[in-house]
Amino acid sequence: MVLPHALPLVPTPVSATPGEGRLPITATTRVHGTSPAVAQLLDAVERRTGISLATTPERPAEIELRVDPDAEDAESYTLMIGERAVVTGADEAGLFYGVQTLLQLLREDESGWGLLCADIADAPRFARRGVMLDVARHFFGVDDVKRFIDRTSALKYNHLHLHLSDDQGWRVHIDSWPLLTERAATTSANGDPGGFYTQDDYREIVAHAASRHMIVIPEIDLPGHTHAIGVAYPELVEAPVMNDTLITESERLGQPLPVAGEPYLGWGVGHSSVRIRSERTYEFVRDVVRELAALTPGPYIHVGGDESLGTPQADFDHFAERVTAIVVEEGKTPVAWHEMGSAAGIAEGTVGQYWGKTTPQGSHAEEAAHFAERGGALIMSAADVTYLDMKYTADFPLGLTWAAIIDVRSAYEWEPTAVLDVPDAAILGVEAPMWTETTRTLGEVEQLVFPRAAAQAEIAWSPREGAERSWESFRVRVGSLAPLWKAEGVEFHPSAEIPWSAR
Repeated sequence: MVLPHALPLVPTPVSATPGEGRLPITATTRVHGTSPAVAQLLDAVERRTGISLATTPERPAEIELRVDPDAEDAESYTLMIGERAVVTGADEAGLFYGVQTLLQLLREDESGWGLLCADIADAPRFARRGVMLDVARHFFGVDDVKRFIDRTSALKYNHLHLHLSDDQGWRVHIDSWPLLTERAATTSANGDPGGFYTQDDYREIVAHAASRHMIVIPEIDLPGHTHAIGVAYPELVEAPVMNDTLITESERLGQPLPVAGEPYLGWGVGHSSVRIRSERTYEFVRDVVRELAALTPGPYIHVGGDESLGTPQADFDHFAERVTAIVVEEGKTPVAWHEMGSAAGIAEGTVGQYWGKTTPQGSHAEEAAHFAERGGALIMSAADVTYLDMKYTADFPLGLTWAAIIDVRSAYEWEPTAVLDVPDAAILGVEAPMWTETTRTLGEVEQLVFPRAAAQAEIAWSPREGAERSWESFRVRVGSLAPLWKAEGVEFHPSAEIPWSAR
């Protein structure tokens, strides 16, 4: 089932005109092109249909993939499907996204497999379209992260934020501080097994992301969320500072309170901090940032900054200024959660990530705006609409509810530029975070991520006032992705809000 005037595409393109009929796809269909996207197309078609397409050096082929070096808009593409299919990208990323659209138009009916005819011109609204995977609360191995990359990049996401450290564990090996992974990576939330990435593992993730035109942003959360650092190097952290919410929630959930020097098995927040007035702390930060910067070809290092509830404000601001300066000195652009905007002297150009609500509370809006005032910009991750770890319904078996209960419609119906009083140009884009307190497997992660990640992808990619940018259109179009997601093994949540298509 699709709307009669809409192609079954998510995100909806800038311009899309349905054509008449279909282009048949059979074992004799030939593909021409020299891009890596050719092999990706062949693999995807075979996974979905069982058909092995042939490549040919000759033109015309039934499907042609090409890059137009004279095209102006980065990541843009055109797609024409009629008697043949031609995907033209402005660059390799645009060609990749055009192929993802082509795959969504691959459909089966009584006559077999074919591509729905269409004429499409498309380009992203925001340059920054991100998802975050928390591998600290629960650890996910290299293959799981690669699958997560595949399934989100297919929705035209182009940044992967990896939350690599938290109170529960440290997840990437640092040569200069080896005890981090020897002592502080063995467990996860609730005492589940831990794990970490060797530097070669991390390089493999970065390379796979790059092959899908995704930039990896590593995050080391500081100065709070740092209990695990103290398990490895006690001299770097303060004693845990208890707060009423931590104590109450730990009792309600039957979880232990944090104990200095022991792995923390709960998921309460706000109790940990590095020693902000110790120069040894900044030696540690500099070494970690230096090694991550060398491993990460992308321009960003995320330094956290959220929920440092036990840290005096003056100390927090002092740390924010020093840690963002260290990232700049190591040749990267710092990214931080919006609380670091409290510091008057954060490094110029620091990017803020807003995780407050769509109606800002307390000082959140002021803190976020300071990043733009310092020559930086903002990533919008409003927790009550973008947080993928929130429950769909009150009785959904996975997820939390502290920010909101977020059904698919709530995830879709918000506007990133309407939350804060900053110029539209200060909004880099959208990021949908997936925290993992309650998820132990990639399948559980996917139940929370899909279909709501599709909603955030459309908000980040598609024009705000596009012809199909409405809930009624989106719910039908996202329902049309069910056959593709099933073929790819995506364990999406079949929300009753969506009319899911059989094929």
